[in-house]
Amino acid sequence: MKAYKKFQEYLANELDSIRSAGLYKEERIIVSPQSVSIKLQSGQEVLNFCANNYLGLSDNKNLIDAAKKAMDSHGYGMSSVRFICGTQDLHKQLETTISRFFGTEDAILYAACFDANGGVFEPLLDENDAIISDALNHASIIDGVRLCKAVRYRYANADMNDLEQQLQAAQKQRFRLIVTDGVFSMDGNVAPLDKIYELAKKYDAMVMVDESHSAGVVGKTGRGTTEQFNLRGEIEIITGTFGKAFGGAIGGFTTGKKEIIAMLRQRSRPYLFSNSIPPAVAGAAIYTFNYLENSTVLQDKLHENTAYFIEKMKNAGFDIKPSQSAICAVMLYDAKLSQDVAKRLLEEGIYVTGFYYPVVPKGQARIRLQISAAHEREHLDKCIQAFIKTGKELDIIK
Repeated sequence: MKAYKKFQEYLANELDSIRSAGLYKEERIIVSPQSVSIKLQSGQEVLNFCANNYLGLSDNKNLIDAAKKAMDSHGYGMSSVRFICGTQDLHKQLETTISRFFGTEDAILYAACFDANGGVFEPLLDENDAIISDALNHASIIDGVRLCKAVRYRYANADMNDLEQQLQAAQKQRFRLIVTDGVFSMDGNVAPLDKIYELAKKYDAMVMVDESHSAGVVGKTGRGTTEQFNLRGEIEIITGTFGKAFGGAIGGFTTGKKEIIAMLRQRSRPYLFSNSIPPAVAGAAIYTFNYLENSTVLQDKLHENTAYFIEKMKNAGFDIKPSQSAICAVMLYDAKLSQDVAKRLLEEGIYVTGFYYPVVPKGQARIRLQISAAHEREHLDKCIQAFIKTGKELDIIK
């Protein structure tokens, strides 16, 4: 069509501009299970340091067996949304398990946490209300807020003085909801939830926290920031994912106060108009939550691995963002340099990805590494040595 011809030329020019700026994203193809060691389509075997596989469960045999068992007993897919004919006993069992794990009253399942965040605001708040959001919140939170008519306020990342100013400005609204990531995925810092909670009480606000990068990771038993700050059961809304620490597949959830969850079941569009998560995902997630309720072996090893890796990288001279999670952001500031470093490291057998605009702000390019409980000390040491070699070759460190 003639109309597409013009649009095609426009897109081609835009893509050329992205390539010229060094911002074009290439996808590497993996032909093995997600694990510490992965095989690429090229035949190269590399150590993986950029998956959200925090507890090393993505290829866990027991988890896979639980998924197979659920598929054998409950089928492959649901072919429906929850309220029509898409609710199985596995879904209700998983929701109960999630609530028990986080110390909340009820839970609701989504196809992804992106849907959970996209579907949480609009059913609960309107133009009479206020949402006060951290400036570095995940894109899914930003998109969810855009779908809601509530008045929007934004505060600088983890800046409690700015949050208090925004809360003061929001006193004219009926209900106020403070929204924050538990762990900010690009930097690895933990939200000061204790201070946020105190301000919420002072200014009559509710709190929502996205625990996607913190659940399974932060807190003594991996129950996230509400555990770390002794606030289990106190936060009104928690969202999270099964796609990271809890096995790395797909699926998300919202958990919190029972009336909030009940309203989401009635009016949350991603819940009402998307297929239920498949039985295999539900069965595997139930197994994972039950396992983590009874053991901290994986969390303990993850914390030990992370502390060791970050200390060694700092000692080598790399610019590392302050982190209280399993995320290590190696700051490079230049988009092309981040891609060059990632390419050099791949040659050394280390699989990492350069992050640059628009994933992070301009001038804030980095290599973001995620440590896993599945990493052994020799894996960490090999990665550190590859970084040191590459860093010296590219004049990043002395």
